Amino acid sequence: MSPSWITYRRSRPSARLRLFCFPFAGGGASTYRRWPDDFPPEVDLCPVQLPGRENRIQEIPFDALDPLVESFAESHRDWFRDLPFAFFGHSMGSLIAFELARWLRREGLPAPRHLFMSAHRAPHQPLREPPIYALPDAEFRNRLRRLNGTPEAVLQHPELMELLEPLLRADFAVNERYECRSEPPLDIPLTAYGGVEDPDVEAADLKAWGQHTTGPFQTRLFPGDHFFLQTEEGGGELRRRIAAVLLDTR
Repeated sequence: MSPSWITYRRSRPSARLRLFCFPFAGGGASTYRRWPDDFPPEVDLCPVQLPGRENRIQEIPFDALDPLVESFAESHRDWFRDLPFAFFGHSMGSLIAFELARWLRREGLPAPRHLFMSAHRAPHQPLREPPIYALPDAEFRNRLRRLNGTPEAVLQHPELMELLEPLLRADFAVNERYECRSEPPLDIPLTAYGGVEDPDVEAADLKAWGQHTTGPFQTRLFPGDHFFLQTEEGGGELRRRIAAVLLDTR
């Protein structure tokens, strides 16, 4: 197992369940570095660091979902056997978590105890906007500005953008080129979360996730926009809700 996939993990000798956390496009494991503060010692929180960012900045990022999922899964087979586990994914991370759960089923490996899908429409729903990953630089950066996920100071910094743009384009390609294959629904409890003010993912989009599980399903909205998990109000309540669900299902 390559240790670089999991960062900001704290030692939890009494852990009885793992929570793997997958980032949004352009994001890294540092998004979840303080999450362990809000989870009991029974939960081993595992922030996932994808190639091409933060401490893996020298690596080439994946630009397609299937090889990304397979690479992570093959590196962590043993982690899916020794403890029960759950997946949380935000935006692009939701697709990673969802397809990883389906990969595990195809391989006959243990299934997650719970899937937490955050800020992403159901995977069978088509894109509402044209893809942006291959746009010319100026148009690409204008679209990033509209999405409100990249600080203006970064967008105005040529050296930073030269460093970050290949990663952002690759992550958007992962999301925008994805096609949901027809497979039976998962038999896993699934919760879909969203932000009340998210202009891209509406309540109906979250409810559509229900088509992909025969297990218990619910949705919940939190204060904030697409990046509500990074706010004190929305993100704090999100973490408390996830911890409560995990303690009920461990």
